[in-house]
Amino acid sequence: MSTPTPGRAPATGPATVPSGPPQLTVTGLHAAYGRIEVLHGVDLTVAPGSVFALLGPNGGGKSTLLKVISGQLRPTAGSVQIGDQAVGRRSTERLARAGLCAIPEGRGVFPNLTVRENLRMWTYRGSLSMKGVEERTYAAFPRLSERRKQLAGSMSGGEQQMLAISRALVTDPSVLLLDELSMGLAPLVVAELYELVGNLARQGMTILLVEQFVTTALSVATRAAIMVHGRIEQEGEPHQMAEAALGAYLSG
Repeated sequence: MSTPTPGRAPATGPATVPSGPPQLTVTGLHAAYGRIEVLHGVDLTVAPGSVFALLGPNGGGKSTLLKVISGQLRPTAGSVQIGDQAVGRRSTERLARAGLCAIPEGRGVFPNLTVRENLRMWTYRGSLSMKGVEERTYAAFPRLSERRKQLAGSMSGGEQQMLAISRALVTDPSVLLLDELSMGLAPLVVAELYELVGNLARQGMTILLVEQFVTTALSVATRAAIMVHGRIEQEGEPHQMAEAALGAYLSG
């Protein structure tokens, strides 16, 4: 069992939630691995341009929920809607083209390609130019410019996470899913990455994140929920969720 890590809060505060219909809607969602049901009727709505923090102990179904939303796992019941589009049985490729970007646990970069070769992969979505991708990435993460000829797998965990997040930075998705952004990283690196997360929300991106660094996650969140045993147990404003999250981790 993992206990929540206090973390270090980024310099920026939570984004302001704009008005309008939800950008992400999950309704009555059930999902299973074989005969074992993992999600038991999850309901969730995420406002446009907001950061929704999903907290709770390991094994609670948080990562499974992200897999269903991103099309990696088909639900057994319920629905997922991005804006006014039902996800249904759409492939991950079609979901990406529709504006969904997922940064999985473990970062999801290509370890045997250089930084620059990884960035070239981001250009295959739409009409992105290599020059534009590099300019935006290196402006946000100067360290990646210094390592552009280095194999991604040989970089530090923080640098690999920067490279992974660059995909969202340059493709401007409408919905960004982040799974354990802080895993294995030093607090200073976590704070730097979450400062960028807050800025992306301020620019209008809708973000759903799963996180163990409770304080850090809540410092950028505009809404938060506690997920235990495949169900949303509690939801509310970030300042209401810190104590509830601690209780969930200890009991989970």
